[in-house]
Order: sequence, then C-alpha cells, then structure tokens
Amino acid sequence: MSSTTDSSVVLEKPAEDKPSEDVVLRLEDLVVEFPAGAGQIVHAVSGINLEVRRGETLGLVGESGCGKSTTGRAIMQLPKPTSGSVHFDGRDLASLSSEEVRKLRPKLQMIFQDPISSLNPRRRIPDIVGDPLVVWGRGAEKAKVVPEVLRAVGLDPEQVADRRPHQFSGGQCQRVSIARALVLEPEVLICDEPVSALDVSVQAQILNLLEDMKARYGLTLVFIAHDLGVVRNISDRVAVMYLGRICELGPTEALFDAPVHPYTRLLVSSIPSMEGAQRGEVGTGEMPSPVSPPSGCRFRTRCPLATDRCASEVPEMREVAPGRFTACHHPILDTPVEAPLPAAVAGDHSTNGTAPAPADS
Repeated sequence: MSSTTDSSVVLEKPAEDKPSEDVVLRLEDLVVEFPAGAGQIVHAVSGINLEVRRGETLGLVGESGCGKSTTGRAIMQLPKPTSGSVHFDGRDLASLSSEEVRKLRPKLQMIFQDPISSLNPRRRIPDIVGDPLVVWGRGAEKAKVVPEVLRAVGLDPEQVADRRPHQFSGGQCQRVSIARALVLEPEVLICDEPVSALDVSVQAQILNLLEDMKARYGLTLVFIAHDLGVVRNISDRVAVMYLGRICELGPTEALFDAPVHPYTRLLVSSIPSMEGAQRGEVGTGEMPSPVSPPSGCRFRTRCPLATDRCASEVPEMREVAPGRFTACHHPILDTPVEAPLPAAVAGDHSTNGTAPAPADS
C-alpha cells in the first residue's frame, strides 16, 4: 500500500452537515478532566471523536488508566464531561438539564465493572431488576416483565425470588445486572469491563449472553475492556485508546491482523500465544501520568518510531485504508503483525511505514 498522507480523510471533527443515518451515538471533542490537588488536573479524556453505528458492537480497548471507563461514564453523563458533546439519537446530552438527561436514561443503560458491588445487598433479586419499572411509573408491568427478563438471562424467577446478591456467584450477579439494564428495553448498552472480574468459563457464558440479548432486543453495544481476546470475539469495530485519546479505529479483524499504529501493535503483540512467545517488537516503559501527559503524540515516550515531529505536533485522526483510521505521523503500512517494526532511519518521512530514529524525550 502506498502512502496516503496527501489524500487522507481528516476526522478531527465529524461534519455537522452530513449526519449518518445509522449513527446512534456520536462523541465530538469530548474532554473529561478532574482536579488532582495542588492546582493539578487529571486529563482523563482529551478531545476524542467517535461514532457508534446502530446495531453494532464497538469495542473500546486500552491499558488501565487510559480513560476508556471514564469515556463510558461520560456518555452516561456520570459525571457530565468537562467540554465537548455526546449526541444520542440526535440530541446533545451534555447540553441538556439533569431532568432532561434523566428522561433519556431508559434508552441508554450501563453495566458496571463489579457485578456484586453494583447491586443493593439488602434487596431481593426481583426487586432489583424491577425497580427501574417502578421508578418510571410502570410498576404494573413488573409481575410480567421481570420474570421474562430473568428467564432471558438464564435465571429461574422462582429460584431467585427470595434471594439476595450475596447468595449468588459473580457470573450470576452479572446476569442480574444485565437483566436490570434490559428491563427498560434500552437502545444502547454501555458495558464497562463486564467480564473482567469473572472466571474464564463464566466470561464465555456472559459474552454469549450479551450476543443473544443484542439480537433479541436489537441493542447497540459499547464494549469496554482491556482483554483483547474478549474484544476480538465480540466486537464489529474496535477503537484503541491511549492516555485519553483514540489512536486507531477500524474493523476488528483488519485491526488485529495488521495494526497500523505502534501502540495497537504493542497491544496485539502482547496477546499470549500457544507458543508462549510475543509477536514482533513492542514499545518500552510505562504509560505516563495523565496529570502531565507528553506533548505532541502521547505515545511517543514509548514508541520506537518517535521523531522530533511527534514531540511537537499532535497527530490528527485520518484514514489510511478503507475504514481504517489512525492518529500517527508514521503509521505502519503493509507490515504484518508477526514482523518486527520497521527499522528507524535518520530524517523525517511520510507515512510509508519507515520512520526516523527516536527523538530524545
């Protein structure tokens, strides 16, 4: 594949005059920051743009601390983002009042990371699952809808009728959490690490359950995880996040087979194989603090292809292949994941897979 620098499609901000009919959720310049004391600020999410198509499963991956869970909570307005917008069904949630956001919540639900602590230990399971109906004035439907949803997630309504969360395993509690999220028939389901606390065998059951529920209820899923194997199995597209920014976006198989961003390559290379060896070369060091992120490209301090340009210029998200987008000055093109990263040479180059020697940082 030849260089696409001149003809790349810049996705710094989606066009306002050409909305996609199949887009149910759109993030524009989303920023989430938190005070850290002593005048410091945690830059959790830094101006990301992302679209979620109706009926798809979008995987959001990255290392712990990259901001993916914060992004999920910002979509839910928990809390409201510092700046930017979250468009859901054509309405900007960030510009709505708390009461207006509340009215839209039935269509936008979330499954939290810890299935046990997210459930009220004092309440019985049917009450936990049915409370959303009561809150929204649909209490008369509770006797009919709750048993139906419990059966849908593989729980016997009669067996769980008098039981509380502490009497269930983690996988069963996650099924209860899914039932609670589905009882209001949402359009979008934000899944924040829904299987990370579960055993491998239980993970498979929950993933299969999510796929079944997606088909049954016509859901759109945003699946947040750090386990790339899980994301590869369940996602239609994958967005890779590093230190508060999206660095690569594309169809799942294409992204895993031939990652174009050095960070994505690091993640894919770190997937354990049956041979016990990693594929290709990876970056070194640990992720910098979000309190003081590096200038320019935030991955440059760990990237073997970093240059002076990477330190001074923030890379824009652009299309380097059909449906493949990356924010990198030196994307790795025409290079399979099994091969080592291209050798660095002196001088600044375009996006042809060959990059200069790393700059001091």
